[in-house]
Amino acid sequence: MRETPVSSTPVGATPILPVIAPFPFACFAGVLVTDLVYWRNPDVMWETFSIWLIFAGAVMAGLAILAAIIDLARIPRMRASMSAWLYAVGGVIAFALALINAFVHSRDGYTAVVPEGLALSTLVVIILLFTSWIGGALGRPNRAGVFP
Repeated sequence: MRETPVSSTPVGATPILPVIAPFPFACFAGVLVTDLVYWRNPDVMWETFSIWLIFAGAVMAGLAILAAIIDLARIPRMRASMSAWLYAVGGVIAFALALINAFVHSRDGYTAVVPEGLALSTLVVIILLFTSWIGGALGRPNRAGVFP
């Protein structure tokens, strides 16, 4: 008879954030795609898609920020990590820019997206790419890819 495998990671040390973090990233990347399509094909449908994706991304980013705060409070190794703080600050900056982007997208007409909305969408995705790289490195036990 085989023995049941036992995890070496305690349940209290498992972060919640990696479960939630991909959702705002997917939504904000979708905003960039729909903004690019709207820029080339000014059909109002694409602007509407962007607005809904910004809303969904903002809700999920709020949950991700809440999960990050919980993880920072309950996992001591994350509080001591500079990478975790860079990850948290980058996420908050991306969230704030996404909220500004929501206000820019709420304007009427073509100028709701081009050029400010498109620039903000691109900036949010760039920040989230950087924070995702840091977040992926935080989950590696050998600390590969983490800043010294």
